[in-house]
Formats: sequence, C-alpha cells, structure tokens
Amino acid sequence: MKLFRNAFYAALLLAASACIAQTNGDVVAIIPFPFVVAGHTLPAGRYIVSPMNQNTLRLHESTGPGMLVSTNAALRSESDNSSKLVFRRYEGTYFLSQVWITGNDRGREVPRSRAEREMAAKTMQKGNTVVVALR
Repeated sequence: MKLFRNAFYAALLLAASACIAQTNGDVVAIIPFPFVVAGHTLPAGRYIVSPMNQNTLRLHESTGPGMLVSTNAALRSESDNSSKLVFRRYEGTYFLSQVWITGNDRGREVPRSRAEREMAAKTMQKGNTVVVALR
C-alpha cells in the first residue's frame, strides 16, 4: 500500500509538471497545489521567488505585493544543479521547505513553522518530500 501511495504521488507530480524558470536571480514557478509558508496558506498558482539578501526571500504572485520569508543557508548534498522548490507534505498539506537556484551550490531553507511542527507531531511523520522542478 505504501509503495502504491508513493507511486501515486510521483505520478501526480509528473502530471502536474510545474515549470520553473530563472530570470535575474528570480525563480518563477507554477505550483500546482495550495501550500503554507511563514504561517500563510497560499493558493496554487504562478509565483516569483526573489532573493532579497542572504536571509530573506520575497515570494509573490506576478500581480500581488507578496511576502518576505526568513530563511537559513542550505548546502547541496549532491551535484544537482537544478532550480527547484522543495515542499514537505503532511496529510495533503504542503509546506515550502527549500529553494534552490541553478548555478548556486547554496540554497535557502525555510524554518519549520509552528503549524508544520504541530502537524508533524500529530501525524507522527517526517513529511513526504515533494519537488517542483524544471523539466
């Protein structure tokens, strides 16, 4: 059953096929599911992620003011050089976890919010990793 569920989620991701592009340090992503970041639930849609400084990202839709997100530094553990957004999923709720931009060996990690920690404790899970990446 667990294998079937993991295969289902992998197929769902491929079917959703989110797109990421890089422009002037910004990452543009089409996120096919609602997600939580910095205590706010955002709807599925097209988002622009802009590095503001070494500890802050700006996340916004093309038409909205957006929000600032505090982050920590993260290093790639592999030779993967792709642009991607990494989410953790608990019972259908997605939390933004990491942002990686092509050409950088360092990424940004979003600290777990209280809501995410509570959901992890409630479900007794580490959370499934979901990657929204360039094809």
